Amino acid sequence: MKKAIVLIRLKPSLMDAQGAVIKRALLQLGYNSVTDVRVGKLIELTLDSEDGSEVTAMVREMCERLLANPVTEEYEVLVENTD
Repeated sequence: MKKAIVLIRLKPSLMDAQGAVIKRALLQLGYNSVTDVRVGKLIELTLDSEDGSEVTAMVREMCERLLANPVTEEYEVLVENTD
């Protein structure tokens, strides 16, 4: 069994409105060293496979077809053993 973790974020060229709101709130709370905030999604998938490269390819396909919007978002796939 493998666990795939997918990190999805808006592309850097796009404004992250939710991140801007959080940044403003953190600055108001006194966290003055915060210079930028980007908000994303984390998706965990458990797959019944032992082949890490097969899992990576399958999850990338899932991202392209459903999990992420390739026009506005970028994603990163991390695969680890569940043992």
